[in-house]
Amino acid sequence: MYRSKILVIIPARGGSKGIPKKNIRLLNGKPLINYTIEATKNSEFNIDILVTTDDLEIAYIAKKNNVNVIKRQDYLATSEITLDPVIFNAVNQWEKQSGEEYNVVITIQPTSPLLTSKTLDAAIKEFYLKNYDTLISGVNNPHLSWTKDSGCFKPLYTERKNRQYLPSHYVETGAFVITKREFIENDNRFGNYVSIYEIPENESIDIDTAQDWWIAEKELKKKRILFIVEGFEEIGLGHIYRTLSLAYKFIDHEIIFAVSKRSNLGISKISNSNFTYFIFESENCIFDIIRTENIDIVINDWLDTDKTYIKKLKRFNVKIVNFEDLGTGIEFADVVINDLYGKSNNLTNVYWGSKYFCARDEFLLAEPSNFNEEVKEVLVMFGGTDPSNLTKKVLDAVKLLNNLSIHFTFILGFGYKEKQKIIEDVEKNNLNVSVVCDVKHMTEYMQKADLAISSQGRTMYELAIMQVPTILLAQHERETLHSFGELKNGFINLGIGKEISITTIEGTVRWLINSPQIRLQMKTKMGDLNLTQGMDNVMELIFKDIG
Repeated sequence: MYRSKILVIIPARGGSKGIPKKNIRLLNGKPLINYTIEATKNSEFNIDILVTTDDLEIAYIAKKNNVNVIKRQDYLATSEITLDPVIFNAVNQWEKQSGEEYNVVITIQPTSPLLTSKTLDAAIKEFYLKNYDTLISGVNNPHLSWTKDSGCFKPLYTERKNRQYLPSHYVETGAFVITKREFIENDNRFGNYVSIYEIPENESIDIDTAQDWWIAEKELKKKRILFIVEGFEEIGLGHIYRTLSLAYKFIDHEIIFAVSKRSNLGISKISNSNFTYFIFESENCIFDIIRTENIDIVINDWLDTDKTYIKKLKRFNVKIVNFEDLGTGIEFADVVINDLYGKSNNLTNVYWGSKYFCARDEFLLAEPSNFNEEVKEVLVMFGGTDPSNLTKKVLDAVKLLNNLSIHFTFILGFGYKEKQKIIEDVEKNNLNVSVVCDVKHMTEYMQKADLAISSQGRTMYELAIMQVPTILLAQHERETLHSFGELKNGFINLGIGKEISITTIEGTVRWLINSPQIRLQMKTKMGDLNLTQGMDNVMELIFKDIG
């Protein structure tokens, strides 16, 4: 079926006006015409390639790519000439010069750099299978369209619907026209049996303007990024929130998540984000995802990695970026970002401290809290799961402070299991406490707070951005390594929460309530910090030296 001789003709005129020298300008590091030549060369079909051009530079580049070139006559190189006589002339010239006779002629525009050999091959197969006379590349682009008739605008639809419910509306692209040789004429390339081959939207880009060029370059630079992440009761949801914050920033790239099977809470959050995700049970599952999804960058955000795992990842020729990693794998990763920890080694690929904290957009846009000499509002929050149940311990301390006319707001996380008990305890003891669950806009509560009590994870950075004087209680020993939570940054750090007595918590809160000068100093220290550039710093590290 596929034994017929195929000639691909690439018409490349030198006199482009919209973008001068368009066909040989460097697009993402390569001459524009090279993309079409490479896509054709990589076809599984036996194809002869011919460039027809009036330009010596285009001819030189084509020959450097080992493809055939014929000179286009001047009268065929003006902007008014359609492609029909250009292709007719090129076929006749080349068949006469080469002595070959072709059954199929394919016109491929050099201005379609995103066309892949996979798409081209699929179209050729369909052309043969359906025995078309002509097959044209097209893209489905349904819109509420209008036309103009006798000076009046008229709709081309009968009913207004959302785009996804509109009927198909195919638009020709410049990618390819596949035609049986017998239909190539001076004023026509179409046979009687004509159809459209739908190509992916990104491959449909036909460069005609500077904006088209910009879009094509963005597409060519696009990377496929895999976030490997965990989030369950014992470790909380900090890793999930950080990777989602990054994923929302990577608008120019394709994002995929791999979430461990035990991450029940993380899976719920990721599934609601509308990103593509896989659930993995083992390292081999991760390797399969990398292989089948053609991943370019792997971002590990699931605590310490080991060197064996990282070495296996490196076999896939991907860039490896790790977050919150103190394991043996850090010296083998390309980049390790430990924003929560102080520097503990001299590895040049590891970046430490608050400079790399990725603040969510909400915190970049919000105004910090105001300072009040009198404390009226205290905010209590221990992350998404609160594995040490420090919420209950602080609530018991609040009972000892209930004689004060101060309101407490307890924010309970998505995965916190003792919600109902906390609510019942507040009601039973008639406490001046509001309980809020799974908050969407945290800054609204932080802006109102005069004082906060929190764990020692990423929330402390958010409280610092909002300049809320804070008492810290670590969930576990590892959190005590999060060195940002110090007095020099505006925090009173009491240590591991489960080891701290209720009366110590009560006494510390009471002391700060009665010490406005101390609270002001804490707030001022927080205001002197720069915590808003971390996302930019992290993105620079992730995409540095990526081609």
